Amino acid sequence: MSHSEVLATSDVPETQSRRRLIAPIASFSIGAIVVTVLFAIGAWQRRWIADDGLIVLRTVRNLLAGNGPVFNAGERVEANTSTAWTYLIWFWSWVTGAEQTEYVVLWVALVLSIAAVPLAMYGTARLYGRRAMSPGLTLILPLGAIVYIVVPPARDFATSGLENGLTIFWIAALWCQFLAWGRRDPANPTRRSRAAFLALTFTAGLAPLVRPEITILGGLVLLVLFASRIGWRMRVAMVVVAGALPIGYQIFRMGYYAVLVPNPAIAKDASGSKWQQGFAYLGNLFSPYTLLLPVIVAVIAGILLAVGSYLSRRTSQSEATTAEPVKASTSGVPDILGDEIDAPSPTARLQNRWSWIVDRLQTQNTVVVTVLVAGLILGLYWLRQGGDFMHGRVLLAPLFILLLPVMVIPVSLPASLSTKRSRIQLGTGLVLLGGVITTVWWGVAVNQTVLSGAGMDISRDGIVDERRFYVTNMGNENPVTAQDYLDYPRMRAMVRMIDESEARGGGVLLSSANFDEWYYSPLPAKMPPGIPRETTVYFLNLGMTSMNAPLDVRVVDQMGLAYPLAAHTARLTDGRIGHDKRLPSEWVIAESGVMGGFPGFLGRDDVKMARVALSCPMTQARFASYKDTWSFARFRHNLRQAAEFNSYRIAREPKYEIERCGLVMPPGLQGK
Repeated sequence: MSHSEVLATSDVPETQSRRRLIAPIASFSIGAIVVTVLFAIGAWQRRWIADDGLIVLRTVRNLLAGNGPVFNAGERVEANTSTAWTYLIWFWSWVTGAEQTEYVVLWVALVLSIAAVPLAMYGTARLYGRRAMSPGLTLILPLGAIVYIVVPPARDFATSGLENGLTIFWIAALWCQFLAWGRRDPANPTRRSRAAFLALTFTAGLAPLVRPEITILGGLVLLVLFASRIGWRMRVAMVVVAGALPIGYQIFRMGYYAVLVPNPAIAKDASGSKWQQGFAYLGNLFSPYTLLLPVIVAVIAGILLAVGSYLSRRTSQSEATTAEPVKASTSGVPDILGDEIDAPSPTARLQNRWSWIVDRLQTQNTVVVTVLVAGLILGLYWLRQGGDFMHGRVLLAPLFILLLPVMVIPVSLPASLSTKRSRIQLGTGLVLLGGVITTVWWGVAVNQTVLSGAGMDISRDGIVDERRFYVTNMGNENPVTAQDYLDYPRMRAMVRMIDESEARGGGVLLSSANFDEWYYSPLPAKMPPGIPRETTVYFLNLGMTSMNAPLDVRVVDQMGLAYPLAAHTARLTDGRIGHDKRLPSEWVIAESGVMGGFPGFLGRDDVKMARVALSCPMTQARFASYKDTWSFARFRHNLRQAAEFNSYRIAREPKYEIERCGLVMPPGLQGK
């Protein structure tokens, strides 16, 4: 045979392999484009910035103004849960020089949300890459991606100003990097593979800065990486790379804010337990959209693909074993007969078992199992926490994680039906294809479903379709800017009252039942020592309030997202989820230095008791931790007390706080 004939013959398998890849590549590309475009259209149609999404922009405004990462100038309070989201928006606001940061947060959230879906699909397609090389026709079709984009909250929170877009983008990026690590040969590390490994550890280490609870996923990934066969030098390197930023920021948080977690985590008592409310929240997401149907389809698809992969691997191993000749021992007796050896000790057996586990860590199977376990734990965390008051929001990340292994699925049809294996493959392929068709049909049927009554009422379980609620109450289909929220009840009146308060030397504004009026309590001519003269707005809707107020106006809330005094109260047992702390107004009146001119619904005796309760030494120490001038001495002091402040709680009623702290009741009120 001539040299040219040999080359021609060797090109045949390569040409066939390339032809086999046409269908999977084309089907994946078309599916990814269609899903991404549909998600982009849906997200753009439902674009908005939530009231909670405006909260982060107040901190961004203070950063740009040189006041530091604070919500109110002069008070070191971390009012945003996602640190990475805060600084990402600040960076793009600084780069673009945009006057309205609302549009910055809108576009950053939209781009990240949309990009996350095809990125996750790409990672999953790589997971099933070998199936695309099987004889016959193989299509890579979207499944989990359809489920995610169809759920209305996924499109609502693709913008919203909250960190959902960043969260799912981080999950998708970590998924792709983790899968790539699982495909590499651990026996032949290269400079490039080591760099990719450290990049993966860096991404996983960002978890607590993206969202504190998403550390469940990042932590499990890091645990698997650390236990794999990488050597102690790489272990040290991965600890440094993964931990430098989050640990460095944690030290800064403790020294600057004097607590261990963002203030909203204290306000919502993230360690609390409300299982019943959590299952109500789960039902609130699943019931309206019959979400159980596509979830069952996804589970069945995942099981079929896992079983098919296992059987295929066993078949390949069996064929390899059959083809391999029996090796002879050095004594000339075949090894299959076995040599007489001593039985291993229990310690040796344990070491062998651990070695067997470690050898199988760097595989794609381990990657998939790790991700699924993380998704389940994260979902259980939110069920225990009680979910959220926003419909579907906090379950979007667990849903996205659990759908990762089936974001796309391979549907393979054999070239012939001559063997039992090919007939089983045909049946499996048809079932998977039927699952994709069912999911598409479900998506068409439910994608425009809305919660009944959610436009005007908050349900008894406290959960609300947040976007629809504000859209309905303001008559604006796409509220994006803070100015758009001036149409919300009380907002225009608040802006007017702030101007009047500033002209009169400051005071405290409290909301009234009349949407066009606010209660105003003026500051005295001579302020108590240590209390600044300023206007304070005390209102629950923190985002729209703070973004429509100047930066020299102090904005605080009853549940404590930006007000540590309220955050350090105990969680109300039967309070609305996400709003189950509510500090009485007497506290802010007393703390702001107001001496008279109280609204009629406030009792003078209650204000006097609140003033005494504020003198509790531990409460005064907490005030000093975030109000005193920041210095190295204050930083060091805060570091030592951060854990204590984090768990510090006061009684919400002033008279009970006086008793708790061992203080003396004001004169004339001893019998109260």
